[in-house]
Amino acid sequence: MAQVILIVDDDKDICNMIELYLTDEGYHIVKANDGLEAMDLLAIHPVDLVILDIMLPKLDGIEVCRRIREKNNLPIIMLSAKSADIDKAIGLSTGADDYIAKPFSPIEFKARVKAQLRRYTYFNNANNSPEQNVIHIRGLKIVEISRSVFLYDKPVRLTKTEYEILLLLARNVNTVFSLEDIFEKVWKENYYDGNNTVMVHIARLREKIEDNPKEPKIIKNVWGVGYKIEHEMV
Repeated sequence: MAQVILIVDDDKDICNMIELYLTDEGYHIVKANDGLEAMDLLAIHPVDLVILDIMLPKLDGIEVCRRIREKNNLPIIMLSAKSADIDKAIGLSTGADDYIAKPFSPIEFKARVKAQLRRYTYFNNANNSPEQNVIHIRGLKIVEISRSVFLYDKPVRLTKTEYEILLLLARNVNTVFSLEDIFEKVWKENYYDGNNTVMVHIARLREKIEDNPKEPKIIKNVWGVGYKIEHEMV
């Protein structure tokens, strides 16, 4: 069965162009031209990935992303004519998994879509394994079979990408991962210099799991190298 992609953009020409790119790859496409229409379609259509413009009428892309994340961990790629780091950071901090600035290369665009769907499919299949690993880190508990995270027994809502970063570090205690390592293992793409995507996600993750994000005890910086988790199993 073809994977379903929802394209949300108020520019119908862009919607049609993206649809053309992706139908050539065998995906089934659903389109919306404003944020409210997108939410209505998500309520009735099973969707595997959302391509979401930031600037939308009725309900902007940032709010749409927030609402999707309240109920669903499906991958979200945000589109914007803006390319400044602050705009990218805002998009990623609301729960988006990737950010693409317009105009974009069709080849790169299709590769990014495939990468997100590949990760989504891989981790969903991994969740069907009967192996029920539970990782304890200080007051944090990670239940792999359900992709659930708890802090002092209270559930923590993480995006798919935040969870995957946390799981990577937690499965490899005392191993230092560079930004390049994390990006290539989680995003499954080649890292490029100047990419601050990993740092944005880790900052957001720390806000959710650290008692004091400014003095992290779980995800630690190894200056000039990268990040690691140090913990004692309990």
